[in-house]
Amino acid sequence: MYKFFLTLLFFLFVFSSALDAKLIDGVAIVVKGSAITLYDIKKEMKLAKVDAKSASDILIRKKLEALETKERKISVTSSEVYEDIKKTAAANKMSVDEFYAAVRESNGLTSTELKKTIKQRLLAQKLYAAIAYSKLSQPSDQEIKEYYELHKKEFMHPSAFNVIVNFSSNKEALEAKMKNPMLYAPQVQTKEESIPYEKVSPELASLLLNTPLNSFTPVVPNAKGTFMSFYVKGVEDVKEVPLDGVQEQIKNTIMAKQREEVLGEYFARLRHNADITIIRMPQ
Repeated sequence: MYKFFLTLLFFLFVFSSALDAKLIDGVAIVVKGSAITLYDIKKEMKLAKVDAKSASDILIRKKLEALETKERKISVTSSEVYEDIKKTAAANKMSVDEFYAAVRESNGLTSTELKKTIKQRLLAQKLYAAIAYSKLSQPSDQEIKEYYELHKKEFMHPSAFNVIVNFSSNKEALEAKMKNPMLYAPQVQTKEESIPYEKVSPELASLLLNTPLNSFTPVVPNAKGTFMSFYVKGVEDVKEVPLDGVQEQIKNTIMAKQREEVLGEYFARLRHNADITIIRMPQ
């Protein structure tokens, strides 16, 4: 019913590359002979909204991942990138050109920048699979049941969301309306709806569930080339999802946690043994 792209979708896997040591602000950290600059750290601090230490840790991890990918000779072809783009576009009922336009409107990424971002994500996926695959195990039925019992609140959802949909082809006008709902904004259209839970995409369901009552969701682009925001008025008939309806979801969650533990330990060891020199940090 409603298809859209969240900004996080495209920034969750963006890998910022270190600039040459001769460029902006000079070298801050050297990881196995490869430089991270002060500019890189400041950029990551702004992007991730973290302090210099956390930003440096993120960049060192990314640098180690990039070097590990190169050492393992892991590669991604342009065909793989294009197939990923086609699948994402199709899932959102868009053509590839419409998909490019939606990304450009949402995140300001050109098609070339988007392809680079997707390539980095696919490289990371292949690397993670190579490191963790042999160490992952399928959770047992008992483990799945125990997880379900401990996290029942996560598996409750309303039968419908009562919302006011605000939409416009002018993103700025929509954002102004959200800041001041009493503002006269002829470019913004609104309509009140009760949206059944079963008819929304998982992404939109998550967005609505995580938006407090009587507040707006962030602005998101939709498949028609316009922008929309939902004012969540209320929910109807909150109910518990039975175990058999979320068994696969729980299995994936447990295995994702396993994978993160394996990867965390692997890169902690890699960092401990790597030649890393911290020269200076942003003031």
